Amino acid sequence: MRPLEFPLLADENIHRDVVRALLARGKDVRSVLDEGMGGRDDVDVLRHAHRQGRVVLTHDGDFGTLAYHGGEPFLGIIHLKPGHISPTFVLEMIAAIEASAGDVAPPFVLVAERKDALVRIRVRCAPTAR
Repeated sequence: MRPLEFPLLADENIHRDVVRALLARGKDVRSVLDEGMGGRDDVDVLRHAHRQGRVVLTHDGDFGTLAYHGGEPFLGIIHLKPGHISPTFVLEMIAAIEASAGDVAPPFVLVAERKDALVRIRVRCAPTAR
């Protein structure tokens, strides 16, 4: 399955216009704010996403640390770098992921880093024994 085909949970740092655009494209996406979790710790968000069978969409690198080094269970994390940029910039990064990322198996972390017009995508699969 491709990374953006999974149900998504958008962290509160993902602009609402990005969430709306993903919904308009038919994506199964909920935001942390939709879930009544605004201001909650990242570990709570990661656990909630896991319980709901959702991949976390975020600008925050702490999720990968929690998953790999903290041992938190997770389905997937899509980390968009840099963060807090215009929705158009972020949607262009998402389009690059859709165009070039292949199938992934959970648990996985995908990091998409954009510099100018170039988007570098790295995927790391986590060990399944948790």
